[in-house]
Amino acid sequence: MKSEELSSIANFLFEVGTMRKLLRMHRQTLLTDDLSDNISSHSYRVAIIAWILAYQEKVDPSKVLMMALLHDLKEVRSGDHNWVHKKYVKIFEDEITEDQLGPLPHGELKEMVAEYEKRESKESHVVKDADLLDEMLLLREYEWQGNHEARKWLHDKKGQESPYGDNMQLKMLKTESAKELGKIILEACPSDWWENVWTPKNR
Repeated sequence: MKSEELSSIANFLFEVGTMRKLLRMHRQTLLTDDLSDNISSHSYRVAIIAWILAYQEKVDPSKVLMMALLHDLKEVRSGDHNWVHKKYVKIFEDEITEDQLGPLPHGELKEMVAEYEKRESKESHVVKDADLLDEMLLLREYEWQGNHEARKWLHDKKGQESPYGDNMQLKMLKTESAKELGKIILEACPSDWWENVWTPKNR
């Protein structure tokens, strides 16, 4: 591999590392200062969710995993925007993708980003569903801690037919496995995972 190609890869990897520094902007509307919630931590859980959904939906888990890791890469250069910001901010997404991934000797990365953005393939729907499910998980975690803003975002207060109302993210899900998992997330206790694990004694 040529030295300029290696340099472009090194620069790209340094840029990817800055995802850890970028806080997600829904903290403004959720009135929270959760410093652990950044673009990198979000992308990590999205990737895990997407991999699981890929098996359930019978699509290529490796492709879905990589697509999930790349799905918010542009925010390194544009910043994250919550749903209030989106009303006023224009982002030149194609230009960012070209500048970020164009110099790399791996054209597949650009192709995966384009496929995700078009949202036509089953894989792209799986990744977007994983993105929405991660948001549901985060909102449920915040709600469990008593965050009233998170409850408003998680449960549409107009919905009266169930104790949780109409969930916006649940309505947006495309795959059946994501819809099933989403319904469980809405009612799950975020701390159940350690309920039968803890012990007061060391082994």
